[in-house]
Amino acid sequence: MNEEMSGDATDHRHQQQENMIPDKIDYVFKVVVIGDSAVGKSQILSRFTKNEFFFDSKSTIGVEFQTRTVTINGKIIKAQIWDTAGQERYRAVTSAYYRGALGAVVVYDITKRQSFDHVARWVEELRAHADSSIRIILIGNKSDLVDMRAVSAEDAVEFAEDQGLFFSEASALNGDNVDTAFFRLLQEIYGAVSKKELECGNGKVDGPPMLAGSKIDVISGADLEISEMKKLSTCSC
Repeated sequence: MNEEMSGDATDHRHQQQENMIPDKIDYVFKVVVIGDSAVGKSQILSRFTKNEFFFDSKSTIGVEFQTRTVTINGKIIKAQIWDTAGQERYRAVTSAYYRGALGAVVVYDITKRQSFDHVARWVEELRAHADSSIRIILIGNKSDLVDMRAVSAEDAVEFAEDQGLFFSEASALNGDNVDTAFFRLLQEIYGAVSKKELECGNGKVDGPPMLAGSKIDVISGADLEISEMKKLSTCSC
């Protein structure tokens, strides 16, 4: 009973927050989600954009995208998040969609060591096709399956620090840390874009901001206050 009431209340607050967001969009960001097949990329995206989870979810074929609009530092950010298929046979197709992305979410399954071992390859491919200024966050999905863990948080932190990525474990099933991770990524993108605009306005050389991370943050669910939520759309940057 309490869980049902809590869910209804969450949906009601989500709807209220959607209604609070004005029509004016200040920025449009493109974000790509990559990783092996069946690690839960589409589920994480559905949780973030629609607060939904599908137990009968099927593998993504090719590329799909979902949108959500949020408020960050008083600005309306519309992000279009591309969900790329993890199957090898689609890699050549999805690589074209890295271009123009300001942010990326690399997902692995904490219960499947192989999916984590492949993260380095995904990051390498991302950096080969995306702009060097792209912001990247590594998410270990299925944090609710603690008893089945095959990848320690320490291993993921070490890799993320070495690669200059942000890191969080999350659960698409119960929603833990999903919003927090995406909001952190969008905040980092917004900060970089704002800095670039400021530098250009001051007459400095126009060029992409250097976004490579030098410090790793392990995000907990209470670290980020989410102000307003809704759905996101594409980067015309």
